[in-house]
Amino acid sequence: MTDSSIKARRTGGLYITKSTLFKVYLLLGVTIVSVLFIWYTFGVIENLQRDTRSQVDKFVKMWQLAANSPNTGSAELQFIFDEIIVKATFPIIILSQEHEPIHWRNIPGVDPSDTTFATKEQLKEIAAEMRREHDEFPLQFAENYVNYFCYGDSEVIEQLKMMPFIEIGIVVLFMLVALIGFQNIKRSEERHIWVGMAKETAHQLGTPISSLLGWLEMIKSEKNSDNTNVRSKEADEALNNMMVDIKRLERIANRFGLIGSKPELVPQDFNQFIQQTIDYYKKRLPLEGQGRTLEFKAGEIPPVAISPELLSWAFENLIKNALQSVDSKSGRVEVRSFLSADGRDAVVEVSDNGQGIPAGAARKVFRPGFTTKKRGWGLGLSLVKRIVEESHGGKVFLKRSKPGETVFELNLPLG
Repeated sequence: MTDSSIKARRTGGLYITKSTLFKVYLLLGVTIVSVLFIWYTFGVIENLQRDTRSQVDKFVKMWQLAANSPNTGSAELQFIFDEIIVKATFPIIILSQEHEPIHWRNIPGVDPSDTTFATKEQLKEIAAEMRREHDEFPLQFAENYVNYFCYGDSEVIEQLKMMPFIEIGIVVLFMLVALIGFQNIKRSEERHIWVGMAKETAHQLGTPISSLLGWLEMIKSEKNSDNTNVRSKEADEALNNMMVDIKRLERIANRFGLIGSKPELVPQDFNQFIQQTIDYYKKRLPLEGQGRTLEFKAGEIPPVAISPELLSWAFENLIKNALQSVDSKSGRVEVRSFLSADGRDAVVEVSDNGQGIPAGAARKVFRPGFTTKKRGWGLGLSLVKRIVEESHGGKVFLKRSKPGETVFELNLPLG
């Protein structure tokens, strides 16, 4: 497992993983690039609009001077009109004194020869929009005769106005693809970790377990054959406990072998199943601290279809985490079982009176590799989640956490 998926950085009471930092940096980079794109595009648009306005101003002045000059004939005026109106690449509308459209060119969807009432009404609305954006240029051809020259942005400028949205869309799409790719790589890495860890652990534990079982059988045989040597009660009890722990190691090896396969779910007495895990840890409480207590309050629950090997692993992790989080002299861990309100699920709550889980870490406790402890791989709670949700179709979550009370809830379907 890589350091980026294991380690967490604590800043201001919050736990920030390196994968989270990667996402933050990616989002920051995308934001900066988007702002630069938008700034540059609008700068280009502003320059083009300035150039267009300068050209319009020159055209209008030239046309007005020519029209008011006594030496300019109708042919010259028509030439200027054709050069300005016909060859212009941007939308143009010339209005009368009463702001009625009299000439127009390059208006999208409007034929220059269409003089119907509906078309002129449409042109009035377009001209009003042009005046709001670029004002109007008066054309005074005689002492009391004034026309108005209105223009709009060219097709190129209109297309450029859409560019920031297109650019942002492309950048956002790139970010989504990057995040999805990152998540897929991460999931693939996590699956490889689970499978590799399972196979390696089963291999590593298999040989010593077989040897230990063989030695225990030899000790038993020697004990039975030596009638003169009377074993003490304490020795017999120690031998029995050794056998229990050895079988437990064998059970752990079997658990790892079940990872990655679909387990067989068998109906079990659920409370008895939980009680076995409680009893195992109760015997070992003195080793953890004399002041710790572990209690089980069983409710009425019908048999539940489970995989005993896997689900006991999940319960053990929850109980072990609770015991490790409480004080060695006044720690209290309580396990409760009951039916859900709708009667469809068996519910188990594991609560403790420890210091609680920091708010920044509460959302990440089930992520593989995340841990607030100095030691450990951060696989315990993520393993619980995988066993409960993927293998049993249930759900597990942190119900609440504050100093003095932390509650994990596990739900398993009855049907």
